Amino acid sequence: MITPVELRHTMHQKPELSFKEFNTTKLLIDNISELKSASLKIHTPLQTGCLVEYHVNDEEYLLFRADIDALPVKEETDCLFKSCNDSMHACGHDVHTAILYGFLKYVVESRINQNVLFLFQPAEELGAGAKKILDTKILELFNISRAFALHVIDEYPEGTVASTRGALFASSIELDVEFFGVNTHIAFPQNGKNAFNALRIYLDMIDKLPLNPMEPFVYGTGKIVSGDVRNIIPNYGRAESAIRSLSLKKNREYLEKFREILEGIKVMTGVDYKMTEGESCPEVLVDGNLYDRAKEILSKKYNFIDCGYKMTAEDFSYISHIYPSFMFWLGTGRGNTVGLHNSKFLPADSVIEQGTGIFAELFQAICSFDW
Repeated sequence: MITPVELRHTMHQKPELSFKEFNTTKLLIDNISELKSASLKIHTPLQTGCLVEYHVNDEEYLLFRADIDALPVKEETDCLFKSCNDSMHACGHDVHTAILYGFLKYVVESRINQNVLFLFQPAEELGAGAKKILDTKILELFNISRAFALHVIDEYPEGTVASTRGALFASSIELDVEFFGVNTHIAFPQNGKNAFNALRIYLDMIDKLPLNPMEPFVYGTGKIVSGDVRNIIPNYGRAESAIRSLSLKKNREYLEKFREILEGIKVMTGVDYKMTEGESCPEVLVDGNLYDRAKEILSKKYNFIDCGYKMTAEDFSYISHIYPSFMFWLGTGRGNTVGLHNSKFLPADSVIEQGTGIFAELFQAICSFDW
């Protein structure tokens, strides 16, 4: 049976994208099966990922979750276990998985008298994995009282625990806006309807949309597609974007404002449009009681800070809206901050033992607390 660090290295060398984590899933199942514990049962509700059940009594379950997928990012580090393909664990999911795997080993080998579910979840990067797990209704088979998760980040010094009451991660909606015009030679613009100009006007007006400074909101466009050749006015344009706020309800209110802007552009330019929503997720909610208990316990050994909300998004949010949850950032910083989704993001292996230890202390504190 491999160690958590060895698991991390193997995953990092052979990263797999969302819903394609077949070898990662096999790696997990093969090694967890070697524990040969009568208390363990492995469920596979989806084609990738797994839910490991540790059952020792008829009481409630605690759910701990890690994400297992990678990103389509080409790694630019010189580590000995560098990715062997064009994908990368640039968001630290290899570390998350190794931490949960180490924590699972701790629970089994210590013969803890508490039911636990260990969710190795696929496709967090698509914002779809957690929801698909919930849609299978497998979690409804268990009496789950609380749920826990972490996310590494190099913004904070290594070993720092950062969380907050209420919204920790933002709600997100992926948004594609397409424009449909009429192409023509640039010498005869009167004969066409310029889809690119309509797209440009749309982006300019979004930037000028009045915002309430007391309501955090982010709109970002990462990809624009338009045009074929330099001397033809484009008949098509597309902006691929995402919006973030602290509630899904607020995001949808902004979508209606976008639609009003697009209707005005259609009247002004004659260019039609289509709005298409992609994956969405609500905000991650941290339960106040769990936060207070975690702060009380973890502050004794770790640098515990109230970090407030972040405009990052995480599909653990779906779980946090069903079960009282505690999620936290685990610092990995050593003075060279590059940020998440970066080709040089590489937490040290020492973070794995720290994360496992934090899960263990948090677990013991929650189990011993009289709720």
